[in-house]
Amino acid sequence: MENKNKEGIFDYSYETEGDYGREIVYREGKIIKHIAILILTMSFILPAIVGSFGTISAGEMGVKTRLGEVVGTVQPGLYFKIPFIESIHIMSVKTQTINYDKGGDNGKEKATKDNLFGASKDLQDVAIGVVVNYHVDANKVTEIFSQYSSIANYQANVVEPMVREIVKSSSAQYTAEELVTKRTEFSDKVNAALSTQFTEKSAILERFSVTNFEFSAAFSKAIEAKVTAVQDAEAQKNKLEQIKYEAQQTIETAKASAEAIRISAQAINSQGGADYVQLQAIKAWDGHLPTQMVPNASVPFLNLKN
Repeated sequence: MENKNKEGIFDYSYETEGDYGREIVYREGKIIKHIAILILTMSFILPAIVGSFGTISAGEMGVKTRLGEVVGTVQPGLYFKIPFIESIHIMSVKTQTINYDKGGDNGKEKATKDNLFGASKDLQDVAIGVVVNYHVDANKVTEIFSQYSSIANYQANVVEPMVREIVKSSSAQYTAEELVTKRTEFSDKVNAALSTQFTEKSAILERFSVTNFEFSAAFSKAIEAKVTAVQDAEAQKNKLEQIKYEAQQTIETAKASAEAIRISAQAINSQGGADYVQLQAIKAWDGHLPTQMVPNASVPFLNLKN
């Protein structure tokens, strides 16, 4: 049977128009299928291409795993990996801060934990505020990842318990008063112990500092009263020393005056005694006699006796 196609050209390949329609549907179906396969293929290929490379920022390290097994580390910069087989896990080697200080800010560092509570040598409860700065050892990131899978888990399971234990055990070696008066010594002791422990646990301690001590209200009041008493006693001691100093000055002044008198008297005697004194008085006389005379008194400086 002769059939015309849509262009008006006779087509003898189809016996009926229905056969021609089915052929069109079949061809369109194949096209759609090819497009679907292409889209599906690209949906796998594109992520594989994109996922085969990436970058690691400064201050970070990459841990490469192959089918779940740790096979090495990746330095900062551009990296490549086998799609769907290898994975890169980012581990920060930047400074991490733990702020155990419920008092709030410490510069720009926001409090992240409550104060560490412990007991002093004399069994006084004390809340200790401390700040710890550290970073993990870049050469040990594979070990940390293998055991804890992230820096957050490492800090929660290793660093924080270690800091709490060392601070509390160290505070028990000092009385409550010594914690205040020997604060630098206490801080140095904790710093040394933490530094050793951090090294053993694949990290490096950068800084440890004590921000404050908080005692019970009654103990704080007692300490304040004692400090006030010591200050008052010191003030009285200083005042007494001042009095002693002033008294000593008076004594020394008197001694100096007496010595001056003794030297003057000795000089007068060496010049003739009373005659010398009279001679000095005559030299100082202005030549005028007194306008009034006391009965039986002699003229000044004149001795008329033979």
